[in-house]
Amino acid sequence: MGAPPPAPDAAAAEVCDALARHGAATLGECGAHRMRPRIRPVWPGASLVGPAVPVRCTPGDNLAIHVGVTQAPPGSVLVVDVGDLPEFGYWGEILTTAAEAAGIAGLVIDGCVRDVDALAAHGFPVFSSGIALTGATKHRPGAVGAPVTVGDAPVAAGDWVVGDVDGVVVVPAAALGAVRAAARARTDTEAGLFRELRAGRTTVELLGLDPTPVTVDPPA
Repeated sequence: MGAPPPAPDAAAAEVCDALARHGAATLGECGAHRMRPRIRPVWPGASLVGPAVPVRCTPGDNLAIHVGVTQAPPGSVLVVDVGDLPEFGYWGEILTTAAEAAGIAGLVIDGCVRDVDALAAHGFPVFSSGIALTGATKHRPGAVGAPVTVGDAPVAAGDWVVGDVDGVVVVPAAALGAVRAAARARTDTEAGLFRELRAGRTTVELLGLDPTPVTVDPPA
């Protein structure tokens, strides 16, 4: 049995914890790039956070994913572009087992996966746009580490990826500090709103909304 992969360093762990606490929805309102809502957790409760390793596949082929698993640092998230042919099971239990052994934190793919029960049993976080039975080939060109666009969100190596029940967002590495600051401020503001709402005030009042465009029939 090989030695376990090294753990992510303390600085990366702190970033992961902070981003996970804010959650994808808050980060998506604070400057993170939002992926399309078709990219969902494959099993209930799946979540992930970590620096991105972009992967580009030839449509219908997953050789680049296999190579990506060998290259991705522990704690990273594979983010995979499969082009215009999502209807293959690009990922399954074999790649999951390999990724776990390498210490990879999860997978985001704008394409299909398979072996869903096994992925859930492993507890390995996978976010995909679908599920498909048909396996991919393993011999065509691809790229690992070059920028990709996945779910209409640009992703470069080292960007931070956050996925939870609300969806997936990408925090550009260069914007990490600004996004975190905005997320902290939004969280503080919302905490105040929750207190006021519990005290009986309304969202219309607190958010300064103009209710006049809405017609309200009086109760019978």
